[in-house]
Amino acid sequence: MNLQMILSTLSYDPRQPLIFNSSFFLFYFILIMLFYPLLVGKVRVRTWYLLLISLYFYYKTSGEFVLLLLATAGVNFFLGARIFSSRSKGVKRLWMLLSLVWNLGSLGYFKYTNFIIQTLNQLSGGSLPFLDIFLPVGISFFTFQTMSYTLDIYFGKLKPIRSFADFSFFVSFFPQLVAGPIVRATWFIPQIRKHLELNKDAIAKALVLIFAGLIKKGVIADYISINFVDRVFDNPGLFSGVENLIAVYGYGLQIYCDFSGYSDIAIGLATLMGFELPVNFNVPYRAASITEFWHRWHISLSTWLRDYLYIPLGGNRKGTVRQYINLMLTMLLGGLWHGASWNFVFWGGLHGVALAWDKLRQTYLVPRIRMDSGLGKLLSPLGRLLGILITFNFVSFSWIFFRARTFENSWLILNRIFTQFRAPLFWQWVSGYQVVAILIAFGYLIHWLPDRADRGFALALRKAPLVVQSLLLAAVIWVLFQARSADIQPFIYFQF
Repeated sequence: MNLQMILSTLSYDPRQPLIFNSSFFLFYFILIMLFYPLLVGKVRVRTWYLLLISLYFYYKTSGEFVLLLLATAGVNFFLGARIFSSRSKGVKRLWMLLSLVWNLGSLGYFKYTNFIIQTLNQLSGGSLPFLDIFLPVGISFFTFQTMSYTLDIYFGKLKPIRSFADFSFFVSFFPQLVAGPIVRATWFIPQIRKHLELNKDAIAKALVLIFAGLIKKGVIADYISINFVDRVFDNPGLFSGVENLIAVYGYGLQIYCDFSGYSDIAIGLATLMGFELPVNFNVPYRAASITEFWHRWHISLSTWLRDYLYIPLGGNRKGTVRQYINLMLTMLLGGLWHGASWNFVFWGGLHGVALAWDKLRQTYLVPRIRMDSGLGKLLSPLGRLLGILITFNFVSFSWIFFRARTFENSWLILNRIFTQFRAPLFWQWVSGYQVVAILIAFGYLIHWLPDRADRGFALALRKAPLVVQSLLLAAVIWVLFQARSADIQPFIYFQF
């Protein structure tokens, strides 16, 4: 390999952004960890080492937009200090407003400018030209992360950090930089200066998460996406109703395995380096209500929206009607956060209505039965099972609008399901898509297994010798290379 080829490999390529399930990242991370044990006990050197590695990671992901990342860090670092040092509430509020203008303004420009132009054209019949804007990978995540810093300082929950290097490291830490979890300053900054240790239990825990994440993403999500789900959602009219319905359930599994797989890998990689990231998913399809679902799905986003949007709007403190309005506004904006499309807004609205209904149901409609009574003990498991079935199917229904490119495709999918179902074709589908059928069944089976099964596997791996752990990792990598398509599939949430 000559020098030109090496430089080409190390440079940013928009056709091949750096992602966790690529061979380049595997070698890159191995190289990082070769030197890391020598530096882990030296706080200042360790911080600079991981900061430079993280900035290079983002450069390989988004090219020159690494400068936007540094600019966002610089602006929020400066404004956080000004907010804290201001004695006047008015001046403090002004600095906070400037922080919001920068954060939401940069996010709005890159993510929503063409969406606004498109909407204006549709409403007015005009033909304003679209702008040539590239969406930086992960901008929604690191914007919310930096906003949490200035907001926490404004609300008196946090003191500003003194070192810009430490703050830049918090913003750019590569495992969670481009697709979460959204890590708050109050969670991560105290870890920067603490003494870190790499022990066998932490390594085993990290390997369990990385194994799970790689299998979820590289085997289940990618395979069922490429070989079935994408085909149906791109051309729903070519498939029967039963095939459309299977694709809807398949997409529910795909997006869970894709996104929670990324989170698992991110948390595992951070654990290998001695840092702790918050749990982002907790078997969400076991939820028995839509409220419980949002306590289990994308936890870092749902809690962010709760603490920095829903509660400041008034939460449940200003009456029932206002609570329902606040829930709706929060979920509409949460839908818009996911993407510049009315489909995402509609998806958020569906969940807003469902959350409001859930509050109404729990407050006024559910009969008050003592759970320790005979009737309560009988109805409790049956009620939970019914709640899981209803919640899962509602969430699956709403995924149609999240995944479909247009409203027309969304309604076409529903039309095919309700008017052209053709149930006997199910067995033909199973015969024609055997591997897809097996992976969908396997994915949901594992998801609904009792927690003790997961804990048992994790405990067994922790107790296994290092040689066994290494062989298992090699086997997972081999399976990934056997299952992968010609092109590495990016994570779904990279687009957000």
